[in-house]
Amino acid sequence: MSILGGSFAMPVIRRTDARRTETPNARMTTYASPTQGSTWLAVWHVDMTAGAQGPPHAMDTEQVWTLLTGTARVDLAGEVFTLAAGDTAVLPADAARQIATDTGFTAVVASPSPAHAYNPDAWTPDGACALAPRDDQRVLPPWIA
Repeated sequence: MSILGGSFAMPVIRRTDARRTETPNARMTTYASPTQGSTWLAVWHVDMTAGAQGPPHAMDTEQVWTLLTGTARVDLAGEVFTLAAGDTAVLPADAARQIATDTGFTAVVASPSPAHAYNPDAWTPDGACALAPRDDQRVLPPWIA
């Protein structure tokens, strides 16, 4: 019985059950999402190796990134920010972004879900991986679903 007077089931996602998604740029491990125990919030871990960079894109929801290790460079709507371990960045919805690293980093990210990635200029960047949106398409990344 909870203090609210009801009975609640608490979903537990074991480390062995966490969903992992690999892209050419990073590995995402989903801790919770609507297909993994949460009703509307997605939380995932990002591992990006030294010298990697994600594609330019935008998201239709806000994201909160907290770096655990390493450093990251975030190009947000043409302004560049450098993050170090312990820093948190709040990336607003619909802002063009690209995340890169010289050193590699790990981060925990939270976002409402569903959250759709899209190309702000409605064209697919060169070298975009198979999971990236094409032209004016909007996609729900598997680590957020």
